[in-house]
Amino acid sequence: MPLQDHHQIVSVDDHLVEHPRVWQDRLPAKYREAGPRIVERDGKHLWSYDDVIYPTIGLNAVAGRPMQEWGLDPVRYEDMIPGCYDPAARVADMDLDGTQAALCFPSFPGFAGGTFLRAQDKKLALLCVKAWNDFYIEEWCSTAPDRYIPLALLPLWDIDACVAEAQRTAAMGARTVSFPDSPVPLGLPSFHSDHWDPLWQVCSEAQMPVSMHFGSGGYVPGFSFSSMEKYSTLDTVNGVRPMPDSPYAVAITLFATNLMWSTVDLLLSGKLQRFPELQFSLAEGGIGWLPYILERTDYVWERHRYYQPIDFDTRPSELFRKHFYGCFIDDEHGLANRHAIGIDRITLETDFPHSDSSWPNSRKRAAEVLANVPDDECALIVEENARRMLRFPRTSAA
Repeated sequence: MPLQDHHQIVSVDDHLVEHPRVWQDRLPAKYREAGPRIVERDGKHLWSYDDVIYPTIGLNAVAGRPMQEWGLDPVRYEDMIPGCYDPAARVADMDLDGTQAALCFPSFPGFAGGTFLRAQDKKLALLCVKAWNDFYIEEWCSTAPDRYIPLALLPLWDIDACVAEAQRTAAMGARTVSFPDSPVPLGLPSFHSDHWDPLWQVCSEAQMPVSMHFGSGGYVPGFSFSSMEKYSTLDTVNGVRPMPDSPYAVAITLFATNLMWSTVDLLLSGKLQRFPELQFSLAEGGIGWLPYILERTDYVWERHRYYQPIDFDTRPSELFRKHFYGCFIDDEHGLANRHAIGIDRITLETDFPHSDSSWPNSRKRAAEVLANVPDDECALIVEENARRMLRFPRTSAA
């Protein structure tokens, strides 16, 4: 049965582009010059922050442009459709696309705030993280509270500040926090350490899932420094090994491999047993790989748990179905194997305004890939799983 009118699409991974005054309106006066602000260079709008000029404002915000022009980041705000940076205009774009609600990751800060992690002035960086959270929750989401799902960034360099900001934003209504798909390439402690335990405790108590977006850990397979000038990104170049012969298409194709690593690392970390309420969302990772990786991890666990420091009693695939949600844009293979993943652990994304998005035809494409999925399962995949994970109930039947 195809997608029906009563099915509301809830996207767990969209993106926004920050407007020029996000930080200038929120930082103390003495920090505004050093804080993120838009400058003009050679006819381009660029971000200036902490004495660094950043190479793009749009981060692949190509929605509405011909496919033949993709790969060229917008260089001025007027090169983007207004829905990229204007929440009211975005609602109209969502209506056109047939999407009811969206969780929006940032652009300039990086998907998990990597720009501020790498900044020199950490006092300013903390103020910038808080300013983005205030902007997204109080300005962007309040424009249409039933359409936008609140997310928070964290000051990753300071665990005490992480905990404090998670608690502050939870009280403001945040439904999830963004966290690197792997902290190690960023020079942060691993999932296996006890460093993050206070944060996992807060997220568990607040029922805030941890959203891990592909590339937010600063590593992308197949992405080279030589590619950086041509395909500017803000969050996925730090720590990348030079691979000068690889086209960016290699990185785009291998998006899921980052989250394979993250998933297995967490499944064998012991943290899921310690924090039984902790939840993770694998943003922009696809789902087709999940049946294999769960089978493989179980196989390794069965054979190797006798001599390695991993949990002896809990099968990894069982942990996955208690703690993880997979997310897909367009994944026919994954849907064909949905029961091997867990029908209540699959969510949908539209990825607006990036080049993997089907906007303004996301609903049409979802109907095509879900054509052979029963109505009750379709409802779980496009809406109900996401609403349960994010504690974001319907407010109307529309």
